[in-house]
Amino acid sequence: MGNFDGLDLQSVEDQLSDPGEGSGGSNEVVLGVLDGTTPPEEWVDLVDSGAVLVLNVEGDLNELGSGFARDVSQAGGNLMHFRGFLIVTPPGVRIDTDRLE
Repeated sequence: MGNFDGLDLQSVEDQLSDPGEGSGGSNEVVLGVLDGTTPPEEWVDLVDSGAVLVLNVEGDLNELGSGFARDVSQAGGNLMHFRGFLIVTPPGVRIDTDRLE
């Protein structure tokens, strides 16, 4: 099933709040491709709505992420490059890297 070795999407989804809990979040994990075809504003809007992004990076990460990484970080979100994927979380959703050591 592709390059999802070591990526536990269920753990990501378990960390999300229920929209009914007052979080205002979308409670979804969005799988996508970061290749420059999606406008950066679309990624920011998804994260602002509470979505977690798991983006397969196809190209130069610095170039492709420059249009939205700063906005996400300044809003309190997190970004992490992991095994060819860029994981982007909204504020309040922590990326746990403890098992990578």
